[in-house]
Amino acid sequence: MGRARRALMNSRAAVPTPVNEPVLSYAPGSPERAKFFKRLAELKAQKTEVPLFIGGEEVRTKTKREIRSPYDHGQVIGKVNEGGVPEIKKAISAALKARKEWSRMPFMARAAIFLKAADLLANDYRWTLNAATMLGQSKNIHQAEIDSACELIDFYRFNPYFAQKIYEEQPGSSRGCWNRLQYRPLEGFVYAVTPFNFTAIAGNLPTAPVLMGNTVVWKPGSTSMLSAYWIVKLFEEAGLPPGVINMVSGPSGAVSDTILPHPDMAGIHFTGSTPVFHSMWNTVAKNMPTYRSYPRLVGETGGKDFVLVHSSADVDAVAAALVRGAFEYQGQKCSAASRAYVPADLWPRIRKSMKDMLATVKVGSPEDPENFVNSVIDRKAFDKIKGYIVNAKKDKSNKLVFGGTCDDSKGFWASS
Repeated sequence: MGRARRALMNSRAAVPTPVNEPVLSYAPGSPERAKFFKRLAELKAQKTEVPLFIGGEEVRTKTKREIRSPYDHGQVIGKVNEGGVPEIKKAISAALKARKEWSRMPFMARAAIFLKAADLLANDYRWTLNAATMLGQSKNIHQAEIDSACELIDFYRFNPYFAQKIYEEQPGSSRGCWNRLQYRPLEGFVYAVTPFNFTAIAGNLPTAPVLMGNTVVWKPGSTSMLSAYWIVKLFEEAGLPPGVINMVSGPSGAVSDTILPHPDMAGIHFTGSTPVFHSMWNTVAKNMPTYRSYPRLVGETGGKDFVLVHSSADVDAVAAALVRGAFEYQGQKCSAASRAYVPADLWPRIRKSMKDMLATVKVGSPEDPENFVNSVIDRKAFDKIKGYIVNAKKDKSNKLVFGGTCDDSKGFWASS
């Protein structure tokens, strides 16, 4: 028996070859539709209290903030516990404490936790995370399914597969020697900062460093705390040890101002606005003499994506691409089409085709699968978009082609 056990330890396991998670249709009468709306009703009713997660413990504070649904801002769907400097320091200490054992855990054991998380998310957690994404971030069921289910499942299956490929990369050896490359986690903790617009990004930025043996302090976007809560619960059930991911919330002054100058801050994994990332990079540069190592900074920021139309393009195909590219998830994506360059002789036909398509687009609650355009994320976004429309109407050099109305009486509808 002992001999067999030793033989097994000499095996070289391989992460299963991943395949993309199929997108469910949620068609009327389908099982997934019934399961989703049942879970949505449950989440609405339970009004989740989101704690801080520090060292495997749920931490509640005296400062709490309501979570309101963007498409029904009169509806309170939960509350968030806000941390201050003491809680942020505890989260850093918990990450550093967990680092020793987690960094020494064999890669296959770490990968197994991710594969387990993917399987959990492909089943019952699918309805929970999709429902949380709809409730808290105003994504319709299709947008939630391709984001918080399929893309995130793919991250948790493909990341271990490609991580193994990285570990297998080794240098060549000359005669008489054996060169080996050892991959080590960073010397400290990683600070992950995630946006509201993709639950998949929120679930990937803190976990990708974790897969490679790092421990993390994670600050989710303030308007996506409900889905962030369920990501932590998913990994707890998958077997992630306490302190490996520590989720915090609170004013940026209490969080970033405490984390960024910390001597053990070894990396930043960020998606968000360009000015915020510039500020973080500048802070790191100013604090270089205080760090125990050179922090690694990885950031993705905003863009103004364009569509360049060739004179030979199919008019209806271009119109469909522009409508979907600009208005899916209300344009709140770094991949959204923000501008288009169109040949002058094609523009009248493309404009007419776009107007015809937009006239059929339904605007309203994401709970109705017929609605293509839903509310924007919060009051700040609504006011910003409304300001664009007001200024465009005032400028006589602009021509408003379609829409131009906004309504914030129930949800944040910037329907133009």
